[in-house]
Amino acid sequence: MREITDFDALREAMAENSGQPEGPARNARAEELLTAAEKLDVPLAVIEALGHQLKVYNYSSEKGKMFVPFARLLRMWDERPEDFDAYETHSLHWVFKWVSAGMLDQPHIPLASIEKWLGEMEHRYRLAGHSERAVRSAEHSVAAHVGDVTRAERAYAAWLAADRDTMADCHACELHGQGWWQAEQGRDAQALELWRPVLEGEYACAHEPHTALASSLVPLLRLGREEEARSSHLRGLRLVRAMESMRGAYAEHVEFCALTGNEARGLELLAERPAYFTDDGHPQSKLDFMSVVALLMDRLTGLGLGDRQVPGPAGREWTARELATHARGEALALAARFDERNGTTHVGERARARMARQPLAERLPLGVRSVRPVPPSAPPAVVASKASGTGQPDLPALLDEARRLSDALMPGAVEAWAVAAEAAKGAELDPRDRAEMADHEAMSLGPEGTELFERAAGLYTEAGDPGEALAARARGAYVRALAGDVDGAVAAVTGPYDEILALYAADGTGIRQTASVVMSRARILTRRAHGAEGDAAALAEAEAAVREVLALVDGRTGKDVRLTARVAEAQAMLGELAGLAGDLGTAAELFARGAAAFVAAGLPWFAVEYEARLASLAHHLGDMAEAERALRAALEHGGSQLEAPGRAQLHLQLAEVVGGRGEAAEAARHALEAAHWADEAGESATLGAWARQQLGGFLLRQGRWAEAAEVLESALPDLTAETHGDGAVVQTQWWLGDCLSELGEHRAAAERRLRAAEIARHWPEQHDHATLAHLAGESLGQAGLPAEADRAYARAGDLWRELGNVHGLIRSLRARAWLALRAEDGLGEARGLMADAVRECEAALEAASDEESRQQLVAELGQTHQQFGDLLARSAPEDAEAASVAEVFEEALAQVVRSATVFASLGDGALHSRTGAELAAGRLEADLGRPADAVARARAVLAAYDGHAGAETGHGDGEGETVRARRAEAQQLLQLLTERRD
Repeated sequence: MREITDFDALREAMAENSGQPEGPARNARAEELLTAAEKLDVPLAVIEALGHQLKVYNYSSEKGKMFVPFARLLRMWDERPEDFDAYETHSLHWVFKWVSAGMLDQPHIPLASIEKWLGEMEHRYRLAGHSERAVRSAEHSVAAHVGDVTRAERAYAAWLAADRDTMADCHACELHGQGWWQAEQGRDAQALELWRPVLEGEYACAHEPHTALASSLVPLLRLGREEEARSSHLRGLRLVRAMESMRGAYAEHVEFCALTGNEARGLELLAERPAYFTDDGHPQSKLDFMSVVALLMDRLTGLGLGDRQVPGPAGREWTARELATHARGEALALAARFDERNGTTHVGERARARMARQPLAERLPLGVRSVRPVPPSAPPAVVASKASGTGQPDLPALLDEARRLSDALMPGAVEAWAVAAEAAKGAELDPRDRAEMADHEAMSLGPEGTELFERAAGLYTEAGDPGEALAARARGAYVRALAGDVDGAVAAVTGPYDEILALYAADGTGIRQTASVVMSRARILTRRAHGAEGDAAALAEAEAAVREVLALVDGRTGKDVRLTARVAEAQAMLGELAGLAGDLGTAAELFARGAAAFVAAGLPWFAVEYEARLASLAHHLGDMAEAERALRAALEHGGSQLEAPGRAQLHLQLAEVVGGRGEAAEAARHALEAAHWADEAGESATLGAWARQQLGGFLLRQGRWAEAAEVLESALPDLTAETHGDGAVVQTQWWLGDCLSELGEHRAAAERRLRAAEIARHWPEQHDHATLAHLAGESLGQAGLPAEADRAYARAGDLWRELGNVHGLIRSLRARAWLALRAEDGLGEARGLMADAVRECEAALEAASDEESRQQLVAELGQTHQQFGDLLARSAPEDAEAASVAEVFEEALAQVVRSATVFASLGDGALHSRTGAELAAGRLEADLGRPADAVARARAVLAAYDGHAGAETGHGDGEGETVRARRAEAQQLLQLLTERRD
């Protein structure tokens, strides 16, 4: 660390320290710099060092330390105000506000001292000629803190009525404070309207919209504006995560998680900031933080997770239940100190109310990876509503309910039989009851239910129902096919099939049992056709089996919903077989017919599978409207019966279809749902990662950069080349780099782009590799890393040359030229690179064979000459001799004039480019002392736009904006020349 030997070095060191992350290290450096300032024997140096120290304390967890440097500054002002320059005089009065707020947040400072300080602030502001606006704002804070609503409202009105001056907080901070008060009084809509300009980016500062986004979370939830709340959480958390001083805002994000079913994410946030549990420098924010920790831990305990290990203060392990007790105790102890100081109970009441808040949404999906904590499994319960007068389960009623549900093919039938079986333990049952229980238990087991189907068949036989026994055996054969033993299943179903037909012919069983066996055989043969790879015989046999179902049942269904379902399923199976035969149009038609039949029968949940298949077929056939219709129908008809994996798949497919027709906002909503249901299904790392990747892309397309970045960063750890393909990984890194670039995080953007480029460099086609290298150069340059940027641009240039992409090559050369100009003595290299760009352009023009390519290259050449001239003009040092500057400007003018000439050759299509070059030439001519030439160029530009369609006032498109801008530039140049002449 270099020694501070003079005032300039001190200022440079303070500026460097100001750019460091908030925290103890920055504070400690500020203390060192104050010691160095005191050795310089320059009063203003000490004043500036004290101001720097005060500022870094204020923006840290050690806010309580700022009172000492401020007291010293105030004493120095009172003793020798002439030592303060204008800036430090303004700063001294400005930080009065910080000190007022800081005193309020420290319970050891008596309220009387705070009131006295408020009077001192008012007195000094009046002497300095400042408005009372900042004073009334500070008074409002004091009144609101102690719970004096009458005084707070009076001060609030006076605050708004007073004139804004240089001591008023910035618009963003003022609006945040005003909105906070409205929300505190239960006026959420008014609060959000006040915050709107801050949330939308119209006003911003070092701490806004950070705090406004955090404060808006609960009001948005209370108003049911969940989409906006999710957005505010994703945007706001990204802003406050790295700022140590924003514990209070961070707490509001933890609170949001506790109130929206995102407890797991809340735990992740606590784990990210362990110091927040113990930092004591700012008691008010610690009170806020510990209050929401208690809220979150109570929520987990209420979910049956009180014994779950959670992040907490260092030094021991914590369960949720233990941390809830600890956090509540800490919060209430801090609140009691404030209330004792204030002489009211307001702070304690607010803390208790906050800790007692109830969830405002059962589960609000966020898009980022976060799985809901699952409480310990409870043992199977008996349906309480089906109880006898003794309080015991009413077994006959349970059996009746189970039969009602299964006869009507209603959801929950298998579960109802399981409840009945649980209630029947130890009871005497007839064979029929035991058969149905075994049959439905076997259905719940899927491929593992084969033996249980055989047992059910034996019980049906014992009960005197040979037809149902054969149906159970046929179902057992089908689950063998599901387990992969298709040949064994065909053999196993043959006997029951032959027997049921004979039995039915002899009136020994009914059509329902017969149809069940025939359908089981058709299902098995259809599965065999799937594995037969287009074997015509297998397809024909399966189709004949399905048509046999239709021949048996069609026209005989009556009001029997089971038989109606057989017809619907058979139609859909014919569609499946048509698809296997390659007749996709017929397949789609039959799937639609089968799905419609299920819906008409009042069984919409059975239609979902076939609507999903229809959607895939329609997508393959390019009928996106039908694909979208089918997917929406599947989601509607599945309703609450859809299992989480299926729901996730449908939403993800719908996101792709909707996004494909440009509806990014709706596509994002479906991708969000897909991510949520994938997480619920335990598929976060597979299907969930896909959904998050897509969601991030759709958010990016809407310009929601911060939200997209949060989602894409959450997706990346789960995206692997093995599971998702390296194309998905590259695309995600690429999108994330774009987001970070838009957010001004250029170093991080460069890192993402370079990672993507490293993967893409192994691909056979190198266009993506070249583009990513070029983008990485752009980010590295913006991050202040010119050497690294030049290497990236050079790499991109080599790739563009190999690809024959002249435009990419020229732009990489121009970018390198601008980088070279920033280096000491880099003008020569910059000239050479720009000259190379011109030569490459001219060579490509000579080789171009078609007119469209020539036109594009001419435009590129004009742009290159203009940038060359601009580069030369900017290269002239401010302290250079006039003759030297004139020589450089002459060279620059020659390049700009060439640019205008080149653009002129393109006619009206390049009018704006030509006039831009003409105006640049005019400015250079003015600087070279040729006013007549400059005037002529400005007037020529104005003449070029006479009668131009975009020149009329109020023309709102981009064309009109450009025309007005060019005319304004020309008029400004004429005005400048007139002033110089006069």
